[in-house]
Amino acid sequence: MIRIGRRQFTAGLGASLLASPLLRFLGGEAHAAPLTAKRLIVFFTPNGTVHRYWRPSGTETSFTFPAGSMLEPLNEHLANLLVCEGLNFVDVDNHDAGMANMLTGGGSAQSTSGGMSVDQYVASKIGEGSRFRSLEFGVQTSLWGASRSTRMSYSAPGVFVSPEDNPRSAFQRLFGALGGDTSTADKQLRRRKSMLDLVRGELNDLSQRVGAEEKRKLEQHLEALRQTEKGLTEPVALPGCPSATAPISMDAKANANFPAVGKAQMDLLVSALTCGMTRVASLQMSHTVAPQVFTWLGVGEAHHELSHKDDSNDAGLAELVKCERWFAQQFAYLLQALKSRPNLEGEGTMLDSTLVVWAKELGDSRMHDCRSVPFIVAGGGQTPFRFGRYLRYSGVPHQKLLTSVCHAMGAPLDTFGDANRSNGLLDGLV
Repeated sequence: MIRIGRRQFTAGLGASLLASPLLRFLGGEAHAAPLTAKRLIVFFTPNGTVHRYWRPSGTETSFTFPAGSMLEPLNEHLANLLVCEGLNFVDVDNHDAGMANMLTGGGSAQSTSGGMSVDQYVASKIGEGSRFRSLEFGVQTSLWGASRSTRMSYSAPGVFVSPEDNPRSAFQRLFGALGGDTSTADKQLRRRKSMLDLVRGELNDLSQRVGAEEKRKLEQHLEALRQTEKGLTEPVALPGCPSATAPISMDAKANANFPAVGKAQMDLLVSALTCGMTRVASLQMSHTVAPQVFTWLGVGEAHHELSHKDDSNDAGLAELVKCERWFAQQFAYLLQALKSRPNLEGEGTMLDSTLVVWAKELGDSRMHDCRSVPFIVAGGGQTPFRFGRYLRYSGVPHQKLLTSVCHAMGAPLDTFGDANRSNGLLDGLV
């Protein structure tokens, strides 16, 4: 392949920002790496589950999600999943405490993890060379302000890392500087001038100078970026209301915009990771005691209320299953988006070298307990975990999973969180 100098390429700020991971190829710096995941995504949805509608059927290595179950939309991704049942938050119950312990493992300033959440701990170890050490995307997480019930990420004990709930603001933060200062870029965005058009000349020149494989990856990457931008700058039909539109200035707090905001945030998250802007990102869908009403599914009661329907309320539980299936569809969308993007730093797709952790803050939502809290980990063959399995534990502390995630990310430690509750790795992942 034809090589061009790093200095020559980076002279064009716009192109280097949009395709910075390709610098490894352009500089001839691609090397075999140890088997550690290169990126981490934490995906959160609220209010626990009802296990009999959540759990798979089958064995460890031959399982499926039954028809009509909460996770049925994930059947197309079975080979990329680790479904973990039976993990407990030790000495923790209820919404607020579950939310606070979910990613921190109850750690304090004296803990090896320093009281940080797992995303922030990993970011502190692998994120220093990135433009953003971590990125936090949210969907209506701040309607009730910042508190233990609305925040999952911590940079220190009691110190929240708040997500950005507005896709437009997230887009501006990521790409606003491409055309110069943010005010200039903002005016250009309102006039729907493409961020890619600003650097089109550089990118076309680059595509002529790299080898065929790198050119293919670059073109695929740039097309995905353009689609991300298109979704933010052109009208989007609201679910259930084809005649309505949600332009870029849509109200991110409006209940009906929850699906559109979520999709925009996932697209931005995947683009940021693919561009090499960060290696650690999270998407928080609302917060515990979530008040959203899934009107786009024909549901008329808030998600939190539905999550407390008892076994005798068949209609209410059916509505909850409908909502949880929608969340599973969003997780499937995220996985497919990662599968469809080339890994600009090496072989395969973005999912092949990424760990994606779907976390919840409760086990059985009706019991307000944190026992058998559902976790799903997704990824590919360039990570240490062996996917395509259903793992059943019996009251194992979830700190072991958090510790294993850190090891998989190349940030090993003996215990994540409170060492009095747990020590060591979670068996069966590798």
